[in-house]
Order: sequence, then structure tokens, then C-alpha cells
Amino acid sequence: MDAGDDKAYDDINVTPMVDLYLVLLLIFIIMTTAGVQGVKVDLPRGSKAPALGGPKSKAITVNNEGKVLLDTVPVSLAELEAKLNAHKAQNPDFPVVVRGDRGTQYQVIMEVLDVIGRVGITQIGLATQGPK
Repeated sequence: MDAGDDKAYDDINVTPMVDLYLVLLLIFIIMTTAGVQGVKVDLPRGSKAPALGGPKSKAITVNNEGKVLLDTVPVSLAELEAKLNAHKAQNPDFPVVVRGDRGTQYQVIMEVLDVIGRVGITQIGLATQGPK
């Protein structure tokens, strides 16, 4: 027997536990950012024009059921107008991107565009897929 075998351990090795925590944190970060990308809609085809958007832009999505979402949060048309007015008070010149599903009724898109016009937003983009 060696003399070192009789010695009691005074500390616990926490390195494997820290490695486990870092891996779990990394998985949590990846899963959280993957779930916040947006609402899936089937976009119509368009041209290769420059895109409108940025960090201060707002995305208004109309899905194939006719539901309106502001940055992935379901809203009514009255709530949409109130939230856009509140955002315009803070950022007077921000762009809005309207994303409509291919199967959406045109009337809902027109109601959303009417709300945007009442708020006074001039930078409006319509999201489409690129041509094949």
C-alpha cells in the first residue's frame, strides 16, 4: 500500500459538474433562440428587390386562418393600431414588414394595411419568397 492511499480527500472535484452545467446552458440557449424565430407562413413569390427591415422594424403576420400577429404575438386590429401608435411615439420613422400567407384572404391584408395607413407609417414592405 502507498502512503497516499491512506490520506482522506479534503475537497470535491467539481470540474465534471461545471462541464455539465455549461452543456445544459448551451442547449438551453440554442433551443430558446430556435423557438423565437417567428410564425411559419407560406410566403408568395416575389422579385429580388432589396429587403426592408432591421432591428427596429415591426413584423405583422397574417396566417392562413386570418389571425393577425405583431412580432409573433396575436393581436386584434384595434390592439395592432394601439401598439403601432405606441411604437411610433418612441420611433417615429420605423419600417413595417407585412407577412401574409399565400392562402390568406386578401381582405384581412387590406385591413392590416388600412391600420398601418391610419397610424401614418410610410415604410411598408411585403414579405415574399425569392423567385425559383
